[in-house]
Amino acid sequence: MAAPLAVTMGEPAGIGGDITLMAWRAAADGALPSFFVIDDADRLEALATRLGLVSPVARIDRPEIAADVFARALPVLHRPLPRPVEPGRPSAGNAAAVVAAIEEAVAFAGDGRAAAVVTNPINKKVLYEANFRFPGHTEFLAALAGGVPVAMMLASEQLRVVPVTVHVSLRDAIAALTTAKIVACGRLVASALARDFGILHPRLAVAGLNPHAGEQGTMGDEDARIIVPAVAALCAEGIAATGPLPPDTMFHAAARATYDAALCMYHDQALIPLKTLDFDGGVNVTLGLPFVRTSPDHGTAFDVAGTGRARPTSLIAALRLAARIADHRAATSAAHA
Repeated sequence: MAAPLAVTMGEPAGIGGDITLMAWRAAADGALPSFFVIDDADRLEALATRLGLVSPVARIDRPEIAADVFARALPVLHRPLPRPVEPGRPSAGNAAAVVAAIEEAVAFAGDGRAAAVVTNPINKKVLYEANFRFPGHTEFLAALAGGVPVAMMLASEQLRVVPVTVHVSLRDAIAALTTAKIVACGRLVASALARDFGILHPRLAVAGLNPHAGEQGTMGDEDARIIVPAVAALCAEGIAATGPLPPDTMFHAAARATYDAALCMYHDQALIPLKTLDFDGGVNVTLGLPFVRTSPDHGTAFDVAGTGRARPTSLIAALRLAARIADHRAATSAAHA
């Protein structure tokens, strides 16, 4: 991986700064790829002092020098925040800077100056107050990439899950579920598993919607009417898909060994098993983007921001996975050149 990873500030009042400083400390043994963060250097220096961390900050003026700096200090592209930051108390006055950091990181990834984008958690309510018009990171990144179709994968060493419907109510998720939507998501996941994870013949497990996958129509007809045709269509395209599977029996260890990713029908059906198995090590990966993007699989955690109680495990996992995907894409590209 020639270029460093670009890390965004996330919500400044959340734990993004805490875990970024901690992740740099964890990189001292050389077990992490080099990265730089787009953030306010002054606030990170103050935060390191507050947390009692020996995490020196080095201001850089371009990504290309991050790797040279990384061994001795956390490289920071200094972007001053307009409002003072108090941990746990977000301000909409800093929302524009949060969004700008994401845009800048994507631009660096687009021109090859960053190998990948790793985003710290944002607070959607604060951004909405500043007229942010996207449901979240995933949709914003898709728009920055030109409106490409994307999917949200949550990945750990034990399980990969992809929800077909994401940040909507359960009632709206069921109403929005269609055969075409499941097929489109399945195609994208299968392609991403091959391109980003090196799985040449991906196996997809497709979850049912209702208890016992509908129990032959006695517990709802959506499984037979919507999901069965989707699985058949994916199989007809040469994608190894099975289902609909009863959601309560597809996540134990023996079942997980039979597939590479689980296609789930709604948000919690996917995230509950992933977070139960590996709450700290889960990583959010946006599939379908022309650049690599990962993120910790947790929120801003305002209650522990600035206290030293935040854990950098998920960010560290996100950095490692971003580097692995970037390396795999580069190797695949070189092989086909």
